[in-house]
Amino acid sequence: MKSFLLLSKSEIREKLKFLPKASVYLSRQFFATTTINKKINIKMIKYLNQTEAINVDKELFNNYKFSVDQLMEIAGLSCAIAIAKCYPILENLSSKNILICCGPGNNGGDGLVCARHLKLFGYNPEVYYPKRTKNQLYENLLHQCLENEIAILNSVENFKELNEYRIIVDALFGFSFKPPVREEFIRIIDILKNSTVPVCSIDIPSGWNVENGPPDDGGLNPEMLISLTAPKLCARNFQGKYHFLGGRFVPRKLELEYNLNLPNYPGTELVVEL
Repeated sequence: MKSFLLLSKSEIREKLKFLPKASVYLSRQFFATTTINKKINIKMIKYLNQTEAINVDKELFNNYKFSVDQLMEIAGLSCAIAIAKCYPILENLSSKNILICCGPGNNGGDGLVCARHLKLFGYNPEVYYPKRTKNQLYENLLHQCLENEIAILNSVENFKELNEYRIIVDALFGFSFKPPVREEFIRIIDILKNSTVPVCSIDIPSGWNVENGPPDDGGLNPEMLISLTAPKLCARNFQGKYHFLGGRFVPRKLELEYNLNLPNYPGTELVVEL
């Protein structure tokens, strides 16, 4: 049986439903204690400003010799795992439908990798990819999606009815984003802002200031946020249901250099719930 220590909060709540009353009481006391401890740990985690986030990435590439596609693969897989934990496949077919909105940069690349892994997990992802790049890495990632029979949508008119999607993944802009939102993305941002379907943002809710959080008009209000490498300052404004940290690739030396104080990933997990 999987230890409670290795379960996320949502998984613990699900298991409590099937325990005898006495066990439920004891488990809830344990859950409350571990939640307090987790909150203490969360306060210790360093939230990165934009310059720090950029510098950490540079060190991973230059000093630790990671390639972009290496980190993108781990990041995208982490996102797929976190999504599968929070939105598992149910008996109804529509529970498999996921819309993934990808931008032209690294955040969009994470989304393409995430889509491929979700497909392998048994979901039915569709990718909205309005602004493609000719960079060979992204062409390869797109080709892999096509070879996995993932539909690539060029227009919002090609979407299903939004309520047919279980979740919409926001992989439009990453931590290098600087306002304002470019014209070609205004419509999809408006759709995400007004969606009644849960939205999951990868690393940064698109349109947010990386340090100050949502814009004056409120911006996106995602139900789920998956921070990568380390949370960014804007994540302090996140009010959603699920916050995960993914991308288990930060060397200990780099963590100490930036005083990141990252939480321990349980077991062999690539994600940890914050």
